[in-house]
Amino acid sequence: MSRVCIAQIGAAHGVRGEVRLKPFTEDPLAVTRYGVLESEDGERRFEIEAVRPAKDMLVARLKGVTDRNAAEALKNIRLYVARAKLPKPNADEFYHADLVGLTAQKKNGETVGTVKAIHNFGAGDLLEIEAASGATIMLPFNETTVPVVDVAGGRIVVEPLTDS
Repeated sequence: MSRVCIAQIGAAHGVRGEVRLKPFTEDPLAVTRYGVLESEDGERRFEIEAVRPAKDMLVARLKGVTDRNAAEALKNIRLYVARAKLPKPNADEFYHADLVGLTAQKKNGETVGTVKAIHNFGAGDLLEIEAASGATIMLPFNETTVPVVDVAGGRIVVEPLTDS
């Protein structure tokens, strides 16, 4: 079963076990609509009991987390939901998780590699592409460097910044 990362737990907020929560959903409060969330390894499950908007994030109370120490221990855990629970995207939309595994090609059809991951370190999304040589290519994920996303066709078209 494929899963999609919909949020990441940040720092503890206050002394009663609340955490800062960075949502990756279009509607930040949508993180509450999918029921129990799982850690990346699938070994931990989290239920959001309450959530409220805060500046650039949410503040959440998770079931069973009752003090600051417990909240601090959860920092940086990414929260996942089964892909099947998410709404079907429109024809011109996709989830980042749908891109992983797609073939990255130049406009002329030459294969550059395979999409390995999508990252965001704060300045926008980056595509991590694994070249056939094993090298890693990082490209900004925007319309200039990725003019075509064809999920159904299993490919994206990239305009590499350098000739790799």
